[in-house]
Amino acid sequence: NPQVYYVGAAGGGVFETTDGGLNWKRIFNQEATSSVGAIAVAPSNPNLVWVGTGEANIRNDVIPGAGVYLSSDGGRTWRSMGLKKVGQIGRIVIDPHDPDHVVVAALGQEWTPNPERGVFVTTDGGKSWSKSLYVDDHAGAIDVAMQPGNGQVLFAAMWQAGRRPWTLHDGGPGSGIWRSTDGGATWKRLREGLPTRTVGRIGLAIAPSDPERIYAVLETSIGKGSLFASDDLGDHWHEVSDNH
Repeated sequence: NPQVYYVGAAGGGVFETTDGGLNWKRIFNQEATSSVGAIAVAPSNPNLVWVGTGEANIRNDVIPGAGVYLSSDGGRTWRSMGLKKVGQIGRIVIDPHDPDHVVVAALGQEWTPNPERGVFVTTDGGKSWSKSLYVDDHAGAIDVAMQPGNGQVLFAAMWQAGRRPWTLHDGGPGSGIWRSTDGGATWKRLREGLPTRTVGRIGLAIAPSDPERIYAVLETSIGKGSLFASDDLGDHWHEVSDNH
């Protein structure tokens, strides 16, 4: 339905429009936090709407998250589905063929190191979660991308980051790109052609017209954002642009 959209706000909850944006109503009013980091609608069932709380743009006044929520009726009601200690959530993706298979990129708690960060996967609709990708208590998952039409192939971006009132500790050896070919059960770090210098935040995208072409925009230690691409599902990468 091209008239229905959901919007998550950094500190205002979730809003819905059913008329293409002419009117909006707030639909996330009674939950434990108003900070929203990610929203995903199940491709096979648009009544299933997932919300990951805790915005992942970790400013010095960011509101903490309270886990993930699920609505089974298009946003009319919500229930907590766990992951309450993961802090800020950067992305949620859902298997197009299996709405019970959900993948969450959890950056972690912004003010302190914590082990509840990384990529979390459920295959039973949120009844249970496995922490499938974990680097350490300083690096969390900031983005995850699923190959169009194939819930088994995933790419995850890890970001080593921490917040202080006066600064952002940004980048380190924990930042990088990982790939899974079994739905998130196991992961392999990708290095060939990617920068060897310190990397910060990473954004990922997969071309719908060519599902083996992957894009990554990386924050690097020289202060520029660099765009990289892979034509072989992440085995090899080449720089497309270093224009910040």
